[in-house]
Amino acid sequence: MTDLIHLCKSQALNLAPFVNFVVLYFAFVRNPHGELWTTILKCAPIVSLMFFVVMKGFAFNKQYKYSLLILIGLVFSCGGDVLLNIDMFPHGMGSFAVAQIFYISAFGLKPLNWKLGIPFFVLWAVAIAVVAKHLEGVLIVGMPVYGFLLLTMCYRATARTVHQKTPLFILCAICSVLFVVSDGMIALDMFLLSIPNARLWIMITYYAAQFGIALSTTIDISKKKPGIMSPRKGRNNSSSRRRVK
Repeated sequence: MTDLIHLCKSQALNLAPFVNFVVLYFAFVRNPHGELWTTILKCAPIVSLMFFVVMKGFAFNKQYKYSLLILIGLVFSCGGDVLLNIDMFPHGMGSFAVAQIFYISAFGLKPLNWKLGIPFFVLWAVAIAVVAKHLEGVLIVGMPVYGFLLLTMCYRATARTVHQKTPLFILCAICSVLFVVSDGMIALDMFLLSIPNARLWIMITYYAAQFGIALSTTIDISKKKPGIMSPRKGRNNSSSRRRVK
């Protein structure tokens, strides 16, 4: 936790736009109906996370591959936000599906840890079975496909954390769960029951999820500089230097 707080402080200037835009969104947007200004405010926090990914350290090379994949995922997430805000739900879901593919690619498929994946896919099967009778048109195929990608993203973020218990990966895994919670509330509110203050809770969990995923890109700059992603190694190196002196 201390390492994460230190990281956020060191990146405060780069993260400030995200915090400010989130505050503005919740302060001014009440019942969005596709207006341009509500769409801009909804997308602004995600755009500011793109800004963060680039400004914290970025280049088009192998070292920053993880950051690039997350950045592209954020771009498609932003596209999904635009489409959802103008009531193009299937198209927005498609854009978010592409975002999940890039997040999955960033998190990787190794170690596979298929036993950990079983509960996620059981949850997917149960959820689809519950909402299946309410689906029409393209959603009959689109919803199961998106749900599969969403749960796979969460599974891969969690599997990575089991293998490498670093603060950033743990936070990213927690936030991937929040992504599932956010989208799960959308499905519940649309097809099964009315959730009080649904938009508020959906957007809180959504922005928190994207924040944790974006923050995890600092793993790329930590490959150059020992720090939050390798706290033990950094401390051991410091101890060795003190002993040499």
